[in-house]
Amino acid sequence: MDKLTDKFLQLQILLDRTRQLDFLAPLLLRLYLAPVFWMAGIQKYNSFEDTAAWFGNPDWGLGLPFPSLMAFLATTTEIAGAIMLLFGFAVRWISIPLMITMLVAAFSVHWTNGWLAISTGSGIFATERTVEAVDRLDKAKSLLEQYGNYNWLTEHGSLVMLNNGIEFAATYFIMLLALFFIGSGKYVGIDYWLKKKFSK
Repeated sequence: MDKLTDKFLQLQILLDRTRQLDFLAPLLLRLYLAPVFWMAGIQKYNSFEDTAAWFGNPDWGLGLPFPSLMAFLATTTEIAGAIMLLFGFAVRWISIPLMITMLVAAFSVHWTNGWLAISTGSGIFATERTVEAVDRLDKAKSLLEQYGNYNWLTEHGSLVMLNNGIEFAATYFIMLLALFFIGSGKYVGIDYWLKKKFSK
């Protein structure tokens, strides 16, 4: 029994030594999310009037109040958030409005489409909508095989049907929630060095 306990303790010590690299997890979360929010923010910025119109229109958009203000807040949050995540500055603070943005996106844009971001016709997350989308995708593939250069079209990837469910928004929310609690991480974030300089 003592040998087994010693072996367990040795393994635990070995496992604990990996904590020297624990800065990698928040760093990689930040580096993953920064381009996601940069592209989303820049896209809104480059077509700001269209974005504001989509935010406000109840027929073909979100029907949100104060659409120009909401579009400005979303655009600013995403662009500033991308920069702050990249440099590890005020990561816990910027995670809050970014999480709110993801919640708004999930519930106002993606919720009615179900979970899946990409349509699939089987599995517990498949819905009638995604099954029908796969049928349409099969028809599109058939037409392309018959009338187009299908091998060239799919040379760099398979054709898919976007479902636009909450999957990506939920995933980004969870990643941001982790960053809210753990912060920018050690060594490769401005927050770490500011805290090191100013904390007692």
